[in-house]
Amino acid sequence: MRIGVVHESRPTETRVAATPTTVAQLRALGYEVVVASGAGLASTFPDEAYVAAGARLGPGAEAWAADVVLGVNAPSAREIAQLRDGAVLISLLAPATDPDLVEALARRPVTALAMDAVPRISRAQSLDVLSSMANIAGYRAVIEAAHTFGRFFTGQVTAAGKVPPAKVLVVGAGVAGLAAIGTASSLGAIVRATDVRPEVAEQIRSLGGEYVAVAPAEQQVSSDGYARETSADYDRRAAVAYAEQAADVDIVITTALIPGRPAPRLITEEMVATMRPGSVVVDMAAAMGGNVAGTVPDELVVTPNGVSIIGYTDLPGRLPAQASQLYGTNLVNLMKLLTPARDGQVVLDLDDVVQRSMTVVHAGEKIWPPPPVPVSSAPPVPAAPAPVVPAATPPPSRRFVLVGLAAALLFVLTALSPDPLIEHLTVFALAIVIGFYVIGHVHHALHTPLMSVTNAISGIIVVGALLQIGHGDPVVTALAFVAVLVASINVFGGFAVTRRMLGLFTR
Repeated sequence: MRIGVVHESRPTETRVAATPTTVAQLRALGYEVVVASGAGLASTFPDEAYVAAGARLGPGAEAWAADVVLGVNAPSAREIAQLRDGAVLISLLAPATDPDLVEALARRPVTALAMDAVPRISRAQSLDVLSSMANIAGYRAVIEAAHTFGRFFTGQVTAAGKVPPAKVLVVGAGVAGLAAIGTASSLGAIVRATDVRPEVAEQIRSLGGEYVAVAPAEQQVSSDGYARETSADYDRRAAVAYAEQAADVDIVITTALIPGRPAPRLITEEMVATMRPGSVVVDMAAAMGGNVAGTVPDELVVTPNGVSIIGYTDLPGRLPAQASQLYGTNLVNLMKLLTPARDGQVVLDLDDVVQRSMTVVHAGEKIWPPPPVPVSSAPPVPAAPAPVVPAATPPPSRRFVLVGLAAALLFVLTALSPDPLIEHLTVFALAIVIGFYVIGHVHHALHTPLMSVTNAISGIIVVGALLQIGHGDPVVTALAFVAVLVASINVFGGFAVTRRMLGLFTR
């Protein structure tokens, strides 16, 4: 079968569905690859590079007439008409928000797979174009903000004075938000972030950000990794938090999106009006209506109080080479799934939950929306603890008998022993009691450092044993030698363990 890589017709699109690297991978699956002339020029991939990778150059019509058509954006009506009967189209289709496109595809005897409908499950991560592009967009959002902000992100102390670090608020800690947090933190800014899902707080902190919780409103636990629509109570409390942060920070980056719905409005005109002149807002949800009042898609708007609102919708395309490579790799992973025999033949398995979720139209039949995918990223509900069966303990009468026998034995030893031995027996008994209650109640993970600390006790044993050596009694001398040997091993071993533990904290 022949794969066609088309030239994107959208004027502002700089990405391409395949790079020279991914073309070689597609050919290794047994496919012939036809690339439309000039398709990769905007991504800095010349035609010669595709030819060197084994592709064949052709006109755009030939690429659209291939058995499998790879694209980035949804096709226009004219491009849909160029598809051959029985063709497989793979691109971003947004079927949940563009039903007219789905109907137009269903009127042709073709099969269409939406790369933006990949289910968010572990097995499909290598196909997840939304995550790949969101990662790039989050990084680029910070770069655009820094360019417009025109000042340092990191704090500096110079001979000309002190420069405070920039303060950044990231609203939404999905893939794009986490990428923005990591980038802004790497540039030295003070980063704060908030999200309706409390489980992302640890991820925010791991990237150097501070989690801003909206409390004490109810917390939302995501069931599929995506944010859900919030309650009115949460929205009221969140608005108060956003208003406080907007007046304090220099840069706000919003990434909040709800799948299949317009973007929620989070930052109002009043909040923007409280921001300092020169502040920057990057609305990454501009394509879906925007999270910020005053956002204009694909434009930079400056408010009367000097706040710049960036509504660029092509953030991934502003890093075209990287975005094309990641997108092309996602497509290669999909083609591997569709080509189980590696023989250049597409085999669509609608019983596979991943392929079924992505298939919008199959052989001219509309099969969207797919059945729900049973997936949960919520913390598992802990199982009810099994009833604890108390350990068998000896009856009270038996315990009293054992204690009485031990006490009688101790009294007999005391009566038959000389006075110095009685003192030693007393110290020995007290040491057993103290050792049991001190060491027995220490967690096992702390036993090694505890033993290292007890080197002082071992030192006392060494000194006492040395004093007993040479008194003439061979039994006492032998016992003293054994005591010195064992205690010395404990001392030197304890120091060795302590040294090794301390070495773990040195650079």
